[in-house]
Amino acid sequence: MLKERFLEDLYKLKNDIEKFRRFKSRIPEEKRKNAFKGTFTPQDLFELVKDFSLEKLKASKEEKEIASETFEHPGAEIAFRGDDWTVVKISDKGQKGFDAAQFFGGYHLESSKGETRWCTSSPGLKQWFDRYIKDGPLYIILPNNWSGKRGIKSNLPAQRYQFHFPSNQFMNPDDSQQNLIQLLNGPMKGLREYFKPEFAKGLTVGDKKLVIDSFESGNVGKFIALYGLDDLVENMPETITAIQISNKDKKNDLTINIPPTISRFKDLQMIMFDNCIDRLPEEVCQLKELRFIAVVNCPKVTTVPDCIADLPNLLFLNLRGSDNIKVPEKIVQNFGDCENGMWESNPSDCDK
Repeated sequence: MLKERFLEDLYKLKNDIEKFRRFKSRIPEEKRKNAFKGTFTPQDLFELVKDFSLEKLKASKEEKEIASETFEHPGAEIAFRGDDWTVVKISDKGQKGFDAAQFFGGYHLESSKGETRWCTSSPGLKQWFDRYIKDGPLYIILPNNWSGKRGIKSNLPAQRYQFHFPSNQFMNPDDSQQNLIQLLNGPMKGLREYFKPEFAKGLTVGDKKLVIDSFESGNVGKFIALYGLDDLVENMPETITAIQISNKDKKNDLTINIPPTISRFKDLQMIMFDNCIDRLPEEVCQLKELRFIAVVNCPKVTTVPDCIADLPNLLFLNLRGSDNIKVPEKIVQNFGDCENGMWESNPSDCDK
């Protein structure tokens, strides 16, 4: 026990001596002269240096020179290194993270100097870095094999990008918004799988509801454009209770395939497909909690599974606008024949 205590005190003393050595120029001269003289004790040394920290907040010149070639910088991490691109992730919310953001942004020295106009990199405006980093990490995308212009201060490739998913900002060196779908389907296709988890975040509302009204914008639309609907279904939480997918662009003859894996959402109570499918898979009959099914404005759909009639909790079947559907006899027997396309579990409630 005494040996362990001695080793602990020795470790603390070593740290305090290192603090004194590193920060002695910031200690008042009189106190500095009295250090280690006469009755000066380890406790006196602790009181002298307790307000200083050995944590390094800024990278050294040597570290920055190395980072310009390897992209390894204190306050950041190499999150992915592929054949063509390296992804640097900045998650640190303190000074170290800000130091890294300044370096990779080129200290806001403008793209004409091979640097960037990212506000997160401006030395005098840490509040902008704080504003973004609190919501999620900054991703810096850099080319691995670059022979062109380099930053006059960072010596990093002039061609670099900064992504911030929570704010939906994907910026080039001029701080101009980029089309992420085009980037990840084109020159950055090697990064698609790495960034999939970022797209998967926020696909649903409170892990309960999936709503798609655009296939070109928003997190869900971008996810489908990059990875397809099958991957979307695989990445959604099993707890969702509602799925609403609409194609609001009447001029866009869009057809999506509802994958059989929809059966994994055992808590689903409502599904709605509006102007977007050509068939309803039989796997919906495995969703025993379904209360509402809508297949509306889908002229390509010609039938629906007759097992829908056996769903124990189904209250409504809405087929309005899907005029080519031949409704199975079993559904007619169980629900009645509603001329307006709205089928209810109680035939007497049908609005003729």
